[in-house]
Amino acid sequence: MSLASVQAFFTQHAPDVAILQTAEPTATVIDAARVHGVEPAQIAKTLSLWLKDEVIVLVMGGDCRLDNRRFKEHFGAKAKMLNAEEVVHWTGHPVGGVCPFGLAHPLKVFADVSLRRFDVVLPAAGSIDSALRITPDRLAQLVQAEWVDVAQLPAELPQPSVAA
Repeated sequence: MSLASVQAFFTQHAPDVAILQTAEPTATVIDAARVHGVEPAQIAKTLSLWLKDEVIVLVMGGDCRLDNRRFKEHFGAKAKMLNAEEVVHWTGHPVGGVCPFGLAHPLKVFADVSLRRFDVVLPAAGSIDSALRITPDRLAQLVQAEWVDVAQLPAELPQPSVAA
């Protein structure tokens, strides 16, 4: 059902975009990067979050983490991750296959500027063994995403201290 909803989305909105199915699962950023031969940062990971009393979808670079301070400053509320059952209910996609395309419910979609570091990014396509190659701007345009800056790049993340 989930892959089918993404295929239907692209048939209607962007028939030139091909969905890539793999023999190996690509449910994690590391696995997806290895299978598709790209850097983990180029994998467009999609988070499903509660924002007050509504569910939103946030797409960001695969090497990033959500910056809770920036998120709260931008949205005026703290982010809370959906549990696995809620993810499937609201997005129609399983954890590891979540993407902003072919959603089960109309959700607001946000794209983090961390995606714009690349000419092409690879989001999942509704299953744990599918993805697609797309420019960040086209991704945002197709799902009417609002651009935000709420992710921490690896250089901004706290580094483990090294004992002397």
